[in-house]
Parts: sequence; structure tokens; C-alpha cells
Amino acid sequence: MDIFGLLKNSNARSSGVAKDRLKLVLVHDRAGCSYTVLEMLKTDILNVISEYMEIDEDELDIKLTHIGGENGEVPVLFANIPVRNLRMSKSM
Repeated sequence: MDIFGLLKNSNARSSGVAKDRLKLVLVHDRAGCSYTVLEMLKTDILNVISEYMEIDEDELDIKLTHIGGENGEVPVLFANIPVRNLRMSKSM
């Protein structure tokens, strides 16, 4: 067993999580939305979509940003949510 390899993998995962959090902080600064609100929005979106589909949360990418519109910049939510499987419910 390679204990240093395990520590290295743990550090890689931690750095990935830290990188994702930093991205979210930067996005919320640009979009004028708090980090907490963005996290709650992400959680709610995942909960609803998960009722209908099995999704790959590791590859999930949700961003809130601004784009130019007729009346200046407007906030836009981008969501890239890889679907593994559709779920069949009783009502379908």
C-alpha cells in the first residue's frame, strides 16, 4: 500500500474542491449573487432533476454570469448536467 499515493490523491481531490469553490466565489462576485444563494440554487436544481434522471454530479457545471442584452447586461444561468440514465416514474 502506498501511503504517499493516498495522500497525493486526497490532496488532488481537495485542490479540485478548492478550485471549484473559488470559481463559484468569482462567479457570484461578477453576477451579484451571494455564494450561499448560488449553492442553494445548485442544490435545488440537482434535487429536482435527480427525481427524473440519474446525473453525473462529478461532471456537473452550473454558472451564473452576465451577458449583454437590449437593456444592458442581464444575468444568465448556464447548466451543463451530464445525464447517466432517465428514471421511469409511476406517472409516466
